[in-house]
Amino acid sequence: MIPDAFRATLAGRPPDAAGDTDGDTWLGRLPHLLDEHLRRWELQRDGPPWHGECALVLPVRRGREPAALKLTWPHPEARHEHLALRLWDGKGAVRLLAADPTAYALLLERLDGDRDLTTVPVLEACEVIGTLSTRLDRPATPQLDTVEGKAVRWREQLARATPLVPRRLTEQALATLPDLLAEAPPLRLVHEDLHDLNVLAPLDPDRGDWLAIDPKPVAGEWAYAVAPIVWNRPEALARAHNLRGHARLRADVVTDAAGLDPDRVRAWTFVRLVLNAVQAAARAPVSDDVRARMIALAKAFAD
Repeated sequence: MIPDAFRATLAGRPPDAAGDTDGDTWLGRLPHLLDEHLRRWELQRDGPPWHGECALVLPVRRGREPAALKLTWPHPEARHEHLALRLWDGKGAVRLLAADPTAYALLLERLDGDRDLTTVPVLEACEVIGTLSTRLDRPATPQLDTVEGKAVRWREQLARATPLVPRRLTEQALATLPDLLAEAPPLRLVHEDLHDLNVLAPLDPDRGDWLAIDPKPVAGEWAYAVAPIVWNRPEALARAHNLRGHARLRADVVTDAAGLDPDRVRAWTFVRLVLNAVQAAARAPVSDDVRARMIALAKAFAD
């Protein structure tokens, strides 16, 4: 039930935070976790598993109902996934059927794993993302991490000089961040990793055309959440005749569809791109391609 590629992805991964489990230890527990939740929720396996960077998803059936059992390697961004899914209650997102938050285990509505937003043209995907964000928009709840709280660590990362990222970019991001936080609108529940691969088609046509999955929920503003649709699909970015125009057009399409403030979208997108570049620089040379892409995109948003 555990693909070799997924083992390779997590093997040797250190704990993401104090108290979390390292990748090797969690992989050792994973067969037991799968068996435990198959029994607890009375599930039958129903096909080969899928996986991403941090989670294994097993197609199952509960009686006649198709579903998906998701087990996630414990890390801070996944702590409140179950909470966000409960708040959305299937409106614009995959429906949560059951949850064991202490084990990072979720039983989910089964979606079409072969149809994500990479199957449509990139600008159409941007419009879907913008429209979907309006369906997901809710007031934030006090349990969620806030963008302002995460910014404490970001300031430290941006201030740490690295020759691998142009200083003018890190200095501009440092100067931009306080203004964005000081002028922020009321806090909303935001999916901070909403992009092509995290939007799937439902199996039930009555559920609409597209639904969000894998939420990384934060309390913030939706202008902050546009950046992932800009930095994904690197092959389309590489083919663009004018990278600046193409990248900014992606952001503009999401902005229009979601009714967001274009200045705040561009400012937040710039800050997040620079942060990604700095974080990739810390993993050099493994992430050199990512760092170069983030720097090029950050320059497209640097006014």
